[in-house]
Amino acid sequence: MTALGIIILYLSFRLKQVSCDFLLNNAWMALNRGKKGLDGYAPLAAHAAIHGGGTLIICLVFFPALWWLSIVDFFIHGLIDRIKAVVTLKKQWSEKDKAFWVSLGIDQEAHNLTHLCYIIIIIIGAGGIIL
Repeated sequence: MTALGIIILYLSFRLKQVSCDFLLNNAWMALNRGKKGLDGYAPLAAHAAIHGGGTLIICLVFFPALWWLSIVDFFIHGLIDRIKAVVTLKKQWSEKDKAFWVSLGIDQEAHNLTHLCYIIIIIIGAGGIIL
């Protein structure tokens, strides 16, 4: 993969993250995924499925054989968000609390690191870096 291809791949994952975590997210998904039972897991699954769909699109464009990364992303994104949501709910943090913003930053960085792993896998799958 060329340097330009890697940059476009990286920007694709950044666009996916912003779109899926903010633009396509809604109050039901954002405020309920830390709750117990179906009340928490249904919005969490819906949110994680949106992310999995975004990853599927990226994989189909760059290296279709890695479509299964979308399933991995569904579970990893869901796990990261579930942990953050449960802790935030248990501690009753709101946007008025510094801890809320710290947890949001850690959550976003965990997603960024996950995307970095996907990018590395895609680059390797596509034949490595072409200089």
